[in-house]
Amino acid sequence: MAIDSEDLQTELALGKVPADWQPRYNVAPGQNVGVVTDAKNRDVLWMRWGLVPFWAKDPTIGNRLINARAESLDEKPSFKYAFAKRRCLIVADGFYEWQKPQAGAKSSRPFYYSLRDGKAFVFAGLWEAWQPKDDPESKLLTCTIITTAANALVAQVHDRMPVILTADDKWTWLQEQEPAKLNGLLKPAPDDLLQAWEVSRAVNDPKNDSPACITPLHEGFGGA
Repeated sequence: MAIDSEDLQTELALGKVPADWQPRYNVAPGQNVGVVTDAKNRDVLWMRWGLVPFWAKDPTIGNRLINARAESLDEKPSFKYAFAKRRCLIVADGFYEWQKPQAGAKSSRPFYYSLRDGKAFVFAGLWEAWQPKDDPESKLLTCTIITTAANALVAQVHDRMPVILTADDKWTWLQEQEPAKLNGLLKPAPDDLLQAWEVSRAVNDPKNDSPACITPLHEGFGGA
């Protein structure tokens, strides 16, 4: 989230933002992300990226649950309970997708995606509160990003993309209870919503977290 807290609140009509909020350019699984769970107060909370279901014996399962496929949320044990009762918004202003090595290439290539107007947005997500049996007073809050089939722009690089909720859909996602209506929100973003460009492979290392991470290597596409 390469955006300051005041702009974040204004652009998304949010409540309180954590006092230690700082712009980030390269957030990795296992790190904290800003999450909204309540459509009334709209406060932003810190949660660790990588869902740990309430029934899990070991929190390391979160390393494998950074994404949840929209098509099977109500079927997978890891996600179906959260889909029913613990949906959330994960705030962002961009995301990376990696393109597999093309003909003659040895390495995958990272691309950065953002809204054409550069403003903040939200991913559809799920969250959980996990408590270790040996320490019932502690609580680990975690989340996962829901993905769907890629739109035409993202499909040039990858076959999946995160679900981006726009306008009032983000509050519907938190408040609606009918599964059919909720599933109707989990669709690819419009083809003309995003812009993209290739960035440095330095983003593969979470230690690198500066504006250089999102600096274009070449001319962008899709409006960039």
